[in-house]
Amino acid sequence: MIAYFIVACEIAFWVFVAAGLSVRYMLGKPRLGLALLAATPVVDVMLLVATVMDLQRGAVASMAHGIAAIYIGVSIAFGHQMIAWADRYFQYWFRSGDNPRKNKLYGVQHARNERIGWVRHLVAWGIGSAILFVMIWWIGDAGRTEVFSGLIRVWTMILGIDFLISFTYTLWPKKAAADKAG
Repeated sequence: MIAYFIVACEIAFWVFVAAGLSVRYMLGKPRLGLALLAATPVVDVMLLVATVMDLQRGAVASMAHGIAAIYIGVSIAFGHQMIAWADRYFQYWFRSGDNPRKNKLYGVQHARNERIGWVRHLVAWGIGSAILFVMIWWIGDAGRTEVFSGLIRVWTMILGIDFLISFTYTLWPKKAAADKAG
C-alpha cells in the first residue's frame, strides 16, 4: 500500500510543479503559481506521515518504507533544482526564453556543477539516512528494520561512486565538442 502512495506522491509533486508553472506563465498569475509550487513540500509531509502511520500499525519495514525516506531526502536536496529546471523550460516554451539545451557546461564550470550535484546528493543521503536511523531507533527491533540498514549501506556505496565520478571531472574536465575535434 505504501508503495502506491510513494508513486502518488511523486506524481503529485510533478502535478504541483506543472500547475504552478502553468498558472505562472500561461495564465499570468505569478503569486498563485508560487503558492502551487510552495505546496510541493506538503507532499513530502504527507508521505512521511503515511509511512510513520503504516509502521505504527505494526507493518514490517519494507523497501517501500525505506524508499519513502530516500524520496524525502532527495526531494528536499534536489526539489528546488528540479523546479528551477522545469521553470527554465517553461520560460523557453511560453516566454521565448533561452533554450536550456544550449547552455551546456564544460571545463571548470561543468566540474563545479558536478561537485555541487554531489554535495546535494550528500545532503539527500544525510536527510534520508537520518530518517531511516530514526525509524530504526523508533521501531526498536533489528529484525523488523533490517531492510533500512541495508538501504543505508547500499546508498552509502552509491554516494561513494557518485563522489568518484563527480570529482573526476575536476581532474579531467569535460571538453566541448569543438575542443575534442581540435
